[in-house]
Amino acid sequence: MPLFHNLYEVEEQARAVLSAQAYDYFAGGANDEITVAANRRAFDALSLRYRVLVDVSRRRLSCRLFGREIPAPLVVAPIAFQRLAHPNGEVASARAAAAQGLPFTASTFATTSLEEIRAASAGPLWFQLYVHEDRGITQDLVARAAAAGFEALVLTVDVPEIGRRERDERNGFRLGADLRAANFLPQAGGAPHAPSGGSGLASFVRRMRDASLSWKDLEWLRGLSSMPLVLKGVVRADDAKRAVDHGAAGIVVSNHGGRQLDTAIPSLQALPEVVAAVDGGAVVMMDGGIRRGTDVAKALALGARAVMVGRPVLWGLAAAGEAGVERVLSLLRDELDLAMALLGAPDLAALTPDLLA
Repeated sequence: MPLFHNLYEVEEQARAVLSAQAYDYFAGGANDEITVAANRRAFDALSLRYRVLVDVSRRRLSCRLFGREIPAPLVVAPIAFQRLAHPNGEVASARAAAAQGLPFTASTFATTSLEEIRAASAGPLWFQLYVHEDRGITQDLVARAAAAGFEALVLTVDVPEIGRRERDERNGFRLGADLRAANFLPQAGGAPHAPSGGSGLASFVRRMRDASLSWKDLEWLRGLSSMPLVLKGVVRADDAKRAVDHGAAGIVVSNHGGRQLDTAIPSLQALPEVVAAVDGGAVVMMDGGIRRGTDVAKALALGARAVMVGRPVLWGLAAAGEAGVERVLSLLRDELDLAMALLGAPDLAALTPDLLA
C-alpha cells in the first residue's frame, strides 16, 4: 500500500506529480473559493461529545443503499476526466472501490466509457448524469448505463450554468489531444477546448448541458430506466421535499465541492434541514469537505445515510493509481471504525445528534 498516513498527505503527494493545470482543475473552486474552505470549516466547527462504558468490542459499519448492503457508508463521488490524473483513470478508481465493496459513481464526463468501466469492475456502479439539450443523447446514455448494470442514476442539479473557476480560466484548461469525454461521439463534442482562450471546460459544459431542465422533466427521466433516481446538489428543505414528491429515491446534499456558486451554504450545514424535510422518504447523502473518519461520523450523526468522497479519491489516484485510491478508501473506513469505538457507537444507528456539540 502507498505510504501516506492521511488524506492531507496524499493531496501533497498528488500535487507533486500532477501538472499545475491539472492540479488547479481538480483542487479549484468558483471565484474566491470561499465555499471550498467553508465546507471544511463546517466539520472543524463541530465537536464530539463521546459516550463511555459502551460495549464496542464489535463494530458494524455496513449500511444499505438502494437494496444493496455495502461494508461502509462511503461512495466514490463522480469525478470527471480522471485519466488527466493517471493513465488508468476511472478503471483504476472503479477497481479500487470494488475491492472495498463500495459504489463507484461514473461521471458523464468520464475519460473512460461506461462499458469499459463495467468491464473492468464487478463492483456496484452508479452513473452521474448531466441532461443534454439533445434529449436523444441523454436517453442513449441512460439506456447504456442500465444495459451495463449500473444500479443508480445520479442527476446533478446544480449546474444550469458552470460556475466561474478562475484557476481554469487563467490556465486555459483543456484536455490533451489523447483524452476526451469517452461517453460521447466526437461529433457530439467529446473534448473540452478553448479556441479563444479561457477555460475549455466552461465552453464544453455549456454545449453539453440543458439549462432549461426543471422539475417537470423528472417524470420523463425516471421513465427512461428502472434505476433509482438520485438528485445531487440539493441544499434546501423545500427542494428536498419537492424531490421526494417527484419520485427521487435519493438526495445528495452538495454544493459541488464549492465549484459552482461561491459563498453557497456548506453541505454539512445544509444537511439537517434536508434530512428533516425528507423525513425518511429518500436516502440522504452528502459530500464536500470529507477528510477524516470523524467527518463521516459527524455527517451520519446529522442524518446522512452515507457520504460521497471526491477530491481525496482523485489525489490517491494521482499519487499511486488503483492502490492509492484503495488506500484512501481504507483509511477513511478504518478512521470511521476507530471513531465509532471512541464515541461509544457500536453501529451506525448509534451515531446520533447528541454526540455533537
